[in-house]
Amino acid sequence: MTTTAVITGASRGLGRALAEGLARDGWQLVIDARTAPDLEAAAGELSRFTKVTAIAGDVVDDDHRAELAAAADRLGGADLLVNNASTLGGSPPPALATFPLPALLDTFEVNVLAPIALTQLLLPQLRASAAGAVLNVSSDAAVEAYEGWGGYGAAKAALDHASAVLAKEEPALRVWAVDPGDLRTRLQQEAFPGEDISDRPLPETVVPRLLTLLRDRPESGRYAAGSLR
Repeated sequence: MTTTAVITGASRGLGRALAEGLARDGWQLVIDARTAPDLEAAAGELSRFTKVTAIAGDVVDDDHRAELAAAADRLGGADLLVNNASTLGGSPPPALATFPLPALLDTFEVNVLAPIALTQLLLPQLRASAAGAVLNVSSDAAVEAYEGWGGYGAAKAALDHASAVLAKEEPALRVWAVDPGDLRTRLQQEAFPGEDISDRPLPETVVPRLLTLLRDRPESGRYAAGSLR
């Protein structure tokens, strides 16, 4: 049986790595990113393994989200939604006392409102799947207080709570919020501009742990990638 995953922010970092992991396992993909050239390059590489529909755009845009849902429907319907696209709100992330409100609004739109809105669109498809699931990429900043991470952390905490509520409201689905840990990604570099982050593991290292969620289908909930085997 063919399975289809919708992955946001899939041109680089964890989204790109997870897309390849799923592609190698035979999943069809609908992927997005804001930067078209990066997305096209990723799609070209992923298409060696599976059927890929790449749609450039911003997850906060209503029409773009509708395009993603329609593309998944044309492939037979989404079985998995990965809400991975994220933003820090600044580089480095601003302190709450001086966080520009437009940037704070964007942080919540990208990290909370867009994932909820895209989930709403895809719920009919996910409910129709034999194994419908939502994977929301979280962060340890959602549960730990770090200076400078107030905007991002608060948004991820809101996403965690939305994930938990959705799991109660949609008991036939699996809804996971996953903290992947600190990884060597552009987002992490933006959080620490000018610093050496080469000690962080590459995002590819956590993909096998995320794939265990799909294989073992543990109960809905919040997980740290390091706890998955």
